[in-house]
Parts: sequence; structure tokens; C-alpha cells
Amino acid sequence: MIDVNELRANPEIFRASQRARGADDSLIDAVISADSARREAITRYESLRAEQNAFGKKVAQAKGEEKQALLAEVKELAASVKAAQAESDAAQTEQESLLRRIPNLIEDGVPAGGEDDFEVIKTVGKPRDFGPDGFEPRDHLEIGELLGAIDMERGAKVSGARFYFLKGVGARLELALLNMAMDQAIAAGFTPMITPTLVRPETMQGTGFDVAHDDEIYRLAEDDLYLVGTSEVPLAGYHGDEILDLAGGPLRYAGWSSCYRREAGSHGKDTRGIIRVHQFNKVEMFIYTTVENAAEEHARLLAWEEEMLAKVELPYRVIDTAAGDLGMSAARKFDCEAWVPTQNAYRELTSTSNCTTFQARRLNVRERITGEEKKGTRAVATLNGTLATTRWIVAILEHHQNADGSVTVPAALRPYLGGLEVLPVLS
Repeated sequence: MIDVNELRANPEIFRASQRARGADDSLIDAVISADSARREAITRYESLRAEQNAFGKKVAQAKGEEKQALLAEVKELAASVKAAQAESDAAQTEQESLLRRIPNLIEDGVPAGGEDDFEVIKTVGKPRDFGPDGFEPRDHLEIGELLGAIDMERGAKVSGARFYFLKGVGARLELALLNMAMDQAIAAGFTPMITPTLVRPETMQGTGFDVAHDDEIYRLAEDDLYLVGTSEVPLAGYHGDEILDLAGGPLRYAGWSSCYRREAGSHGKDTRGIIRVHQFNKVEMFIYTTVENAAEEHARLLAWEEEMLAKVELPYRVIDTAAGDLGMSAARKFDCEAWVPTQNAYRELTSTSNCTTFQARRLNVRERITGEEKKGTRAVATLNGTLATTRWIVAILEHHQNADGSVTVPAALRPYLGGLEVLPVLS
């Protein structure tokens, strides 16, 4: 959630952020108006409460007819106090409702615009040229079927469109990826976590997802629980309503979970194979840190993602995501996109977001301030980043394929596959 004090003091930077996102900048003025009404209502309420307390002392000292008259005034004043409190509460509710509609303030330097307005920060490696190898590359699904690794037909039979089975070397390959990711995270100081995949609405909302209007979210209405699309959600809620000790440095967690997305807006897109599916597995990094350290942690998250991409020997590019494509919580997001040969395009494999204090304010995650000038608590910063997910299989199969349909295993993955150097075609 946005800091209303910062918004009140610097409204134009919030208007500019909204415009860069392609969002409604009139919301900023609506919040300022609601905030003014809230503060006026609180002032009236407090003034009436003080008057009510003073009357109480007068009534205690009065006698006879004077006391009866004062009691009548007290009764009338009590009704005014109650009405002022209701007005104050309503104004507070209105302000909070408006604040929850405003996405995070973007960082300086984030490109303005929508999905296609990103900026390429760097490109690493070159897309593979299959000409010298003398064959046309197969797509990941054809390769997966030759390996006995992916079964979309039975996935659809059992669960419907965009579901699948990974089997044999396909299942082993995913486990190898996720285990390698978790080992890397542990080596970097992350605490491994197996997280819940069902969360309460307050956790989903606190992370920045609109449970009332987000068509991507699966809801179990009978239990009022939501299936998560990333372990970022339970990890963000893990320290909800807590005061953290960050004196020893950031708290870093690596969550392994299944993830669920309805893909409601993707009809007709990526219908072949496992690029865009309803269920997948992922290792997600999540960090709680100080506001001052957030940008540095964001750079570290990106570096860890690039380290994983180097291990699986994929060409990729890093993009600075445009403001309109950031999502509610992110102040800045970097995506790593790997080259997919049969699509002749880069496709997202990882992303990392700096959410500054946005999620922490909604979930009431704070740190204690200790110093000579200030004491108390303040919101922490939260960040997240994908370290490996099912979609990586797409790029690995296509980039490392051989003419006969077999796939050469990247060297770093081989220890996680029992030393297997090639994924063989089924005979």
C-alpha cells in the first residue's frame, strides 16, 4: 500500500507514476481529498470527545435542575460524538479503499508504457544456428513426445486444456532443475521453504492481488481460500503482523511450490506445449530487507537468476519491464528471457521485482528503529525473484536438441540426473 503521508507531501511524483503505468492519475487527487476529509472528521471527533469529557466533570459537580439540564446536553453531545466517530470511520474506510487501488510508486528510470515498451539491458550468448548442424529444430512438445517426457493428451483427458503430465526424463529434468536451483539458493544464504499453495484472502490481497477482480486466480469459494500463482504470496504473508530484526542483514527465503494460474486472458496464445499452463512448479526467492538495502538486493536477485541461466547454457536477454507491465506491487521488475528457437523469439523464464514497502504496509511487516533521533517501527522492503520453473524445460529441450531428437544435458545439470549426459529418444 502507498504511504499516504508521502503521497500528501509529493503528489506529483505519484501522478507521474500513474501516467507512466497508463493508470488513472485522478486517483491521487481523490486520495488527497479523502485524506483531508478523514483528518477533518478525526479533528471533529476528538474535539467533541474532549467536550464530552469536560461535560462529565460538570455533571459530577452539578445538582438539582442544573444537573438534569446538563444530563440532557450530555445525551445530545454523546449522539454527536457517535455520529462524528462514524463519519471518521467512514472517511478512513474510503481513504483505504482508494489507496488499495493505487499500484506501487515506480522507481526512477523505469520505462513508461505497456508490454512492448521494455528496454533491453543486455544480451548474453547467441541464439543457436541450426544450419551447420544440418537439421530444422523441433519444438519442445515434439521433442518431449520423442523422449517420452511430456504427455499433453492425457493431461487434457484427466484435467482439461493446458494441463499435462511430465513423465520419465521429463519429470527427472524438472526435479533436477528445481533441486539445482534450491542448492544454489541455500549456498547463497537462503532458507529453503516448502510453502502452502492455499492462502487466505487477506494474504492474497496483502501481496497485491485483487481477489475480487483478478481473473487469473483460482478460488475455493466454500473455504474462502485461494490457490497461489507463486510462492511469493505465502512467503510475503509469512511474517505478517510481525516486527523483524534486520540488524544481521536481510531475511532470505527460497520457496518450492506448485503454482496455479487460470490464464484467463490468454485464449489462443501458447496453446501448444507447456509454455502457458494452469499448473507448474517453481523455486521462488523472497527477501525482507531495509528500504536502504532494497536496490542492492534487487541487483543480487538478478545476478542469481543469471547464474542459473548460465548453468543451463541458454542464450538470454535481460529487460527492464515498462511501467504498465509491472503489476500492482512492483516498483521495478527485470525479466530474463531465453531464446526459443522454434518461436524465433525470446520468452520470459525469470523475473525479479522490487516491491519496496508496498506489500509490507498491506501485511503489516515492520522493523524496529533504534537510534538517537528516531524510535519506533517502520515498514520493511520486500523483493522476489524466480530461480527455476517448469517453463525452463521448453528452452532447454529446444536449444540443446540433436538431429535425432535426443537432448544434450547441460553439464551443471548432469549430477542431478545421475550423470546422464544425453536424454535419449524412446526406441
